[in-house]
Formats: sequence, structure tokens, C-alpha cells
Amino acid sequence: MFHAAAWLVWLAVALVVASTTRNPLYLTLLLAVLLATLRAVRRPEMPSTAPLAPGRFALYVIPLAAIINALLSRVGETVLFTIPPHWPLIGGPLTAEALVYGALNGLLLTTLFTAFTVFTFAVAVRDLIRFIPRAFYPLAVVTSIAVTFVPTTLRHMQQIREAQAIRGHRMRRLRDWLPLFMPLLIGGLERALQLAEALAARGFAGETASAHTGRAQAVSIVGLLGILSGGLLVAWQQIFWGMALIVTGGAAIVGMLWLTGRSVPHTTYRRAPWGYREWLVTGSALVALAGFLFLGQATRGYNPYPALTWPAFDTLTGATLLGLLFPALLAD
Repeated sequence: MFHAAAWLVWLAVALVVASTTRNPLYLTLLLAVLLATLRAVRRPEMPSTAPLAPGRFALYVIPLAAIINALLSRVGETVLFTIPPHWPLIGGPLTAEALVYGALNGLLLTTLFTAFTVFTFAVAVRDLIRFIPRAFYPLAVVTSIAVTFVPTTLRHMQQIREAQAIRGHRMRRLRDWLPLFMPLLIGGLERALQLAEALAARGFAGETASAHTGRAQAVSIVGLLGILSGGLLVAWQQIFWGMALIVTGGAAIVGMLWLTGRSVPHTTYRRAPWGYREWLVTGSALVALAGFLFLGQATRGYNPYPALTWPAFDTLTGATLLGLLFPALLAD
């Protein structure tokens, strides 16, 4: 759909905007923008439901966060009711302010979760792996396997449940999970063996350690020690020498990664294009971030303590968040 780098910028802007405000009006508007984007980028072949869809996540997290904060916080002027004081941990008055503040935290978590959900549906794992330096190509392969393991297992689990339901199997007690668990375990072992054979046939991690690898490890250790020593010097008010060591150590590590990556053969079958749509998505996201941070300085903050008040809302600041809608408007 779009270049993965454009989606990374979009995701970073959404996370920064959500993390810099507790205003429920802005958070609700941002969540609506993210849900609209999720609906636009979700392709028809994708499953219609997910184990942790944003709506289901919100139904669990927002009430739970509100209740936990109300039980543990005793701040606020509007007392709803009082739990006997002799009850450990939760004894005392429950205030509406604490309940609202906990719900705001749940709303923030829901917004962050929705942003990552959009990113997961929009960007393929293979596109993200391209951002891993070539020096870490074994790590890239292992990461791709780990990321795809959970959805593959969930799809296999759904297939097993449907097959058992056709045979008349019903889930009534804990023992009834055994006919589901055993095929899932056997299928996972079979997929693991097939994957291991495929990796071995392609010579994955079959090379032996070389002198080049040893030099790279030595340079990495020296660079990390330089960064650590520089941080200690900065803490001891030796700013010049500390920053010099940090920059030198960081440059050594970056150079080592670049040189090691050059020694790894790399071919790209089809390069992801970067066109005007990527520029529009990236530019609109950055404009939304700048506008929200500078125009919303007076209205971003919100605190229900010590008494509940209606949160302030600036129309122009809220309008800047609509810049995050460009992926939904430009989606295929």
C-alpha cells in the first residue's frame, strides 16, 4: 500500500501525539482517526475479527483501569461511596475523580494499541525486516519467524476448533481442551521441523566464524565501552571528553555495522516505490505533529484532580489531527 518508512513516520507521530496529552476530547478524536484508518487499510482477505480487536481491548482495559485506579487512589472531592476502612489496600472512599483518571489511562492505552494495530495490518513483516542492518541478517530471519508464529498458531487453532466442532465436539470442561491441544502441538512441531529443514537446505547460519567476525565483535565491545565511559565523564561534569568518547564509540559501532553488512550478499527482488502518496502521508503526519504540539500547548493537559471539570478543546488543534487521516484517504 505505502512504503514502510512512511508508515513508521505515521506511527511515530500517532504515538507522540497520544503520549503528550491526557485530554479525553483529543484522545477520542485521535482514536476515531485511527479506527477510520484501520477500516481503510484492512484488506478483504484479512480476518474480520481478531483476538484483541481495538473495540474488545477497550471494553476490557478502560473499565479495568478505572476500577483499579479508583480502588488504589484516594484523591478527589466527589466521593461515590466508601469501602470499610479495615479492608486492606482498598478500604476508604472511592472518588469520581480517581475513576475518571483511571478511565483516561485506559483510553490512552486503547489509542496506543489501535495505532499499533493499524501498523500491523498495513505493513508486512518482510518490509519491516528490510530496516534491520544486513550485519544482523540471522536476527532478521529469527525475528520474522517469531513475529509470524503467533498469527499462524491462531489460524491453526481456529481450523482445529472448526474441524472438531464438525465432529460434534463441545467445550464443556477443562478435559475437553485436550482434543484441541494435541493437534495444535503436533502441528507446531511439524511446522518447526519443516522450517528447520528449509533453513538447513538454504545454508542458513552454516558459515563458520571468521577473523572478520572477531574484529567486528572487538570493535563493538570497544565502542560500547567508549559510550559507557563517556556517559560516566558527562556525569562527572567532563562534558567535552565525555561527548567525544560517546560520539567516537557510536561512530565505531555504526562503522562496524556498515562494514559487516557489506560482506553479506544482498539482493532485492522488488524495491518498494516511494512516490507522491508517501510524501503526502509523511508530510501530513509531520504537519499534524507540529500543529498539535505548538497550537495545543494550553489545552493538551487535563487533570481531573482535585475536582472534575470539563476539558478544554481548541478546534484548530483538533483539526490538525485530521492530518493522520491521509493513509485512509489515499488507500487503494
